[in-house]
Order: sequence, then C-alpha cells, then structure tokens
Amino acid sequence: MLAGVAVAGLHWLTGRYDRTVVKEQLLDPIARTRRTDLAGPLNYLLIGSDHRPGADADDQRSDTVLIVHVPAGTEQAYLISVPRDLLVAIPPAGDWGGGPDKINAAYEHGGGGAGGARLLSATLARLTGIRFDGAALVDFSGFKQVIDLLGGIRMCVDTQVRSIHTKTLFTPGCQQMDGARALDYVRQRYDLPGGDYDRQRHQQQMLRAVLDKAGQTHLRNDPVKLDRVLRAVGGSLTVDTNGVPLEDLVLAFRSLPADALRGVQVPSYPQTIDGVSYVVLDNGGGGLFEAVRGARLADWAGANPRWVTRL
Repeated sequence: MLAGVAVAGLHWLTGRYDRTVVKEQLLDPIARTRRTDLAGPLNYLLIGSDHRPGADADDQRSDTVLIVHVPAGTEQAYLISVPRDLLVAIPPAGDWGGGPDKINAAYEHGGGGAGGARLLSATLARLTGIRFDGAALVDFSGFKQVIDLLGGIRMCVDTQVRSIHTKTLFTPGCQQMDGARALDYVRQRYDLPGGDYDRQRHQQQMLRAVLDKAGQTHLRNDPVKLDRVLRAVGGSLTVDTNGVPLEDLVLAFRSLPADALRGVQVPSYPQTIDGVSYVVLDNGGGGLFEAVRGARLADWAGANPRWVTRL
C-alpha cells in the first residue's frame, strides 16, 4: 500500500511539473535516436542560452553546449563540453546557406529557440556521428532564480579573474555565490590560463554544485521550497524527451549520485585562421566520439586523464 501511495505521489508531482516545462522538437531527424525507452547507454544534448524560444533571433549564440553521456545502468554520467568556438561545417537552414563557422553560431543561424537547437543538433550529429535520446534548452537567465531559491551554491575559484561583464573580482578560494554571481563567474574565459577550457570546467562545476544543493536533505523536507525550486527549473527549460514520459526520466535518473559526475573536454586546441580565433579538433577528437558511440567512454577516460575532471 505504501509503495502504491509513493508511486501515485510521484505521478502527481511529475504531472504537476510536467505542465511547467515547454516541450518542443529540439532534435533534427538526423540527430535523433529512434527509440522510446531508456535501455542501454544514453546521450542527451544540453544547450544553454540567455534567450528563450520566441525571443529576438539576433545574436542568439549558445553559450553552453554539452553532450551528457550516461552509460547503461545510470550510475555514472559524463558532461562533455563542446568548445563554443569549435570550427565546424554547419548545414543550410533558412537564410543560412551552409558553410564553416563556430559551432555556437549554429544556434543563431537556425533562428534561436527550437529551430536553433535543431540546426545545432544536426551540426553535432554530422561532426560526431552521435545520435541523441533527448535534448534540453536551458535559459541561464532564468536558472539564476533556481540558484537563488536553493539559497546559493558553493563554488571554488581556482584563479583570480575579473568579470568583463560586471567588473566583479573573483578571488581564489571556496565561497558561497548567489545566482547572479555564479553565472557571472562561469561566463568568464578571458585572462584565465586555460581560456575557454577553464570556462567549460567552471560550468561543469556549477551544474555539480546545483545538483549537490538540490539533493540536500533540508530541501526534500521543505515541500514549499521544493515546489518553488521545481517550478523555477521547469520555467527555465524547453525539453525534447524523444517520446519518453517525463515521469520515466525522473525515475531513471533520481538515483544518479552527484559524485559520479565526470567533466570531459573535447581534445582540441586554439588556432587563428584568417585573423579569426577558432578551436579545432585534435586528431579528430582523439577517439572521444567513437568511444561515446561504442559505449566505451569509461575506458577512454581512463586512457586520457588530461581531458577528464572529477566534478
């Protein structure tokens, strides 16, 4: 009887929050895995932007592109950060005739929103050969509210850096940050030793910090606060679940421990071409994409520690 009540309660909760999440077709047909279950390894595309669908399409480049790889069993997850300046071939779409550009421009060339996500997913699928089981478009401006409702998150600054956006000076050391400060910090890449690679790692750390804070016992024991957080999360997301009910996704990933997250950077290096700064793949990505497709990412990570961070 208790189990039945628990299942009914979870169904009610997921139904309540399912209605707050915008649902769109975010994956291009060539980038979509043809299945509607969660068996086997999973790959999700996560796109972070400061614009929601329907916003002005001008200058809507995606700030964050992540491939989330979950091996079979959902006991570990890899956050693969795709460099925003990665030089790729973007296929035609709308007024865009197709051609080489930075990968974050695919979101803009597709018109932002769901159209931008579809063109970005098609670009990634052509580049990597990876097909996706779902996708999410995250409004990071709205995500600031989520962090504030959680009471802030703990971030550890490793290198002193001054924000080019707010002029805030971030000094080394672990510190509590509210939503605005955390997002300001993870957007920085200039004057950091690793440039955009450091920015990618800081974004991965922020996601881990949010998961840590959301998983704390006091939040689970405060239904009013939990309700506010979940509604804020839902209001910041546009999702493509590939036909899988949101309830099934919640059940599949609720047991994923935060300390099982690994941050992965795509093997690449900066290069200036015709006066423009790009990032280009190192030896085609050093076997990373093949490892994802073949469900051998754990082995690849062990053999390539330079590109892997335990979050």
